[in-house]
Amino acid sequence: MLVSRSNLIYAFSKENKPVLQVDSGTQVVIETCDCFENQIVSEDISYHAMDWDKVNPATGPIYVNGAEAGDILAVTIDEIELADQGVMAVSPGMGVLGDRFEEFEAKIIPIRDGKAIFNDLIEIPLNPMIGVIGVAPKDGAVSCGTPGSHGGNMDNKMITTGATLYFPVHADGALFALGDLHAAMGDGEIGVTGIEIAAKVTVTLKVIKGFSIENPILESEEFISTIASEETLDLAVKRSVEDMVSFLEDRIDLSFNQINMLCSAIGQTQICQVVDPLVTARFLFPKWVLGKYGSGVF
Repeated sequence: MLVSRSNLIYAFSKENKPVLQVDSGTQVVIETCDCFENQIVSEDISYHAMDWDKVNPATGPIYVNGAEAGDILAVTIDEIELADQGVMAVSPGMGVLGDRFEEFEAKIIPIRDGKAIFNDLIEIPLNPMIGVIGVAPKDGAVSCGTPGSHGGNMDNKMITTGATLYFPVHADGALFALGDLHAAMGDGEIGVTGIEIAAKVTVTLKVIKGFSIENPILESEEFISTIASEETLDLAVKRSVEDMVSFLEDRIDLSFNQINMLCSAIGQTQICQVVDPLVTARFLFPKWVLGKYGSGVF
């Protein structure tokens, strides 16, 4: 099943009409635009030539049969196919050093032989990842540029091929969508853009009953990661740790005190992004510990 990039949303909402309805366990191919909706075709483009109402679009939403409020939607990223060129941009007022940019500048970056060609001297190894991914939020409409408990613009470089994301379901069908792919992006995304690129993403969507979560959780081959978006990095870190400790309390036979000791010894606090309306942090915990207690993820 294919969802084309002609089906775009600019906010996650329960009011969005689904463009596809699938059963739990279905694999879907989703085409995406880059975060500028493919507007940058020349490095000569000016800030005022851009339609800034068309940024961070997500393709969807997809209605997953059987998903109800209180469930979990598991999204496994099976494959990411990138376009043959990406773009980056800086602009006054955008990013950590936005106060020092004097003018808008765009850069087109070809993709060749598994590398992003930044210039004649610098070839960047690819780390394809998804910036915007999520479900309908509990209340209202949330811009695709903003992260939250529903997912959204988390800009987490661990959201890549082989990962499974778990989202809290707030609306019938979950109303899943994704977009904002990057060919490469560093933790923090300090300049507001990674190497933004159009792509084709293959995912498998599965409804999980009998469990509930408040914020997204990511499972990779080695780690479980709790993801939190808040107004400050301190709050995002605190929430991601709280979520991890709560997750572990239900799965390993240790006291609250000892779980905190374990998280401090082998857990990892990491930054996802610090440039969106809310900032995002993740907390990683190795999955082998769950195995020692005979516990799975869900």
